[in-house]
Amino acid sequence: MSEQYQPPEVWTWNKDEVSKFSNINRPIAGPTHEKTLPVGKHPLQLYSLGTPNGQKVTILLEELLALGISGAEYDAFIIRINEGDQFSSGFVDVNPNSKIPALLDNSTTPPIRVFESGNILLYLAEKFGKFLPEDLAGRTETLNWLFWLQGSAPYLGGGFGHFYHYAPVKIEYAINRFTMEAKRQLDVLDRQLAGHRYIAGEEYTIADIAIFTWYGSLAQGGLYESAKFLDIQSYRHFQRWAAEVASRPAVKRGRIVNRTWGDEQLEERHDASDFDGILKS
Repeated sequence: MSEQYQPPEVWTWNKDEVSKFSNINRPIAGPTHEKTLPVGKHPLQLYSLGTPNGQKVTILLEELLALGISGAEYDAFIIRINEGDQFSSGFVDVNPNSKIPALLDNSTTPPIRVFESGNILLYLAEKFGKFLPEDLAGRTETLNWLFWLQGSAPYLGGGFGHFYHYAPVKIEYAINRFTMEAKRQLDVLDRQLAGHRYIAGEEYTIADIAIFTWYGSLAQGGLYESAKFLDIQSYRHFQRWAAEVASRPAVKRGRIVNRTWGDEQLEERHDASDFDGILKS
């Protein structure tokens, strides 16, 4: 057995360590270089990447546009996190946490910056009065699940996804620990959806959008190549919900914005016509 790792008394950053995430992870904040962000023609300017967190916002924006809300028109500029775009001075001005997505609403004076994907969903839902119930009980239940997602997804992505899929060394303890938590979360969703059409009840809300981008991708086998490992098919109520949400036209559009991989991808979005010829169904 190899010698057990012993943490040092004071951790230090090994700047010479090269890995897949070298341009993403560092123990300090702030910009690394000067660069202004591009600005398009619409009031809403989105700076993002088509990851689950990025998809949350583009799906909601496409849902709003599908309702005929012209004020939800947006420009979506790509932020290539593997190249360190999120550490530019312009991006840090919009999101000091240097994480995608980040939104700038230029319809106000001065413009309003909005960061953290869950907060962007809440901001847009309140701004346009859609996908968030107006009654206290419905609103609270929706926010219960939105905050559940914001707290749970890091265990799925940074925990299970990292150790099962990305980690250069497979650690049995870590994989078992986070697999157990991922399956517990799936069971939470499956039990909730056994008695409800959507996550927060009978109404499609921002809670569905937020949870779908992470857990719906699991349901369809598109996240961490882990569907069989997690026995995804056994969560039948969850599968029913994921299939229904995935079939929505706005969801299909929103999922490919700022995406640079897969069969369907749209690197930047500035007009509805940008989708022409890209979506296959």
